[in-house]
Amino acid sequence: MHSVGNDIVDLNLAKTQSNWQRNGFLEKQFTQKEQQEIYNSKNPFLQVWQFWSMKEAAYKCYTQQVEKRFFAPLKFECTIISEDKGTVFFEDKIFYTTTTFNPFYVSTIAKQNATTTSIFSKIGKSDNVDKDLKTELASIVSLKLEEITKRKSSVGAPLYYYREKKITQSCSISHHGNYGAFAFTLNNEFERSTL
Repeated sequence: MHSVGNDIVDLNLAKTQSNWQRNGFLEKQFTQKEQQEIYNSKNPFLQVWQFWSMKEAAYKCYTQQVEKRFFAPLKFECTIISEDKGTVFFEDKIFYTTTTFNPFYVSTIAKQNATTTSIFSKIGKSDNVDKDLKTELASIVSLKLEEITKRKSSVGAPLYYYREKKITQSCSISHHGNYGAFAFTLNNEFERSTL
């Protein structure tokens, strides 16, 4: 399965709700290597939230495969490759990330297969994400919007169906503050043809 995960951070909300400089915060969330990169960064605040979104996106990607939830941010280690590209290592797995920067948010998409290209994604208002995702699906696979339903996997990952056929192979939705985002891949049957 080619899983996809995503995460979004509303930077204005992060400034007011999360004091990343408080005692113990970095040590609980980030490895020594990541902490050094944060401290050496031109913009430590932005680096914190880029790493955070990379870890969250990789975690969501991984949990869809193993179908169990856990909390272990220190086991996910981020590496920056270029301004928007990175990798996250977890045990023997590697996740490839792409981060979008904006004055208002940081958003990351993670995938385990570096060659996966058919990822559909969008960033919008937090309360419109589900509708936006269904609209995108309806457009891509030429289905009626009202015939697309959402269900949740055992780990709470969203799955979208047309009648009893699963449309999305993998799907991830994120909300934070004013912003929401989604990323998904289509089930093989829907990639090859439309109904």
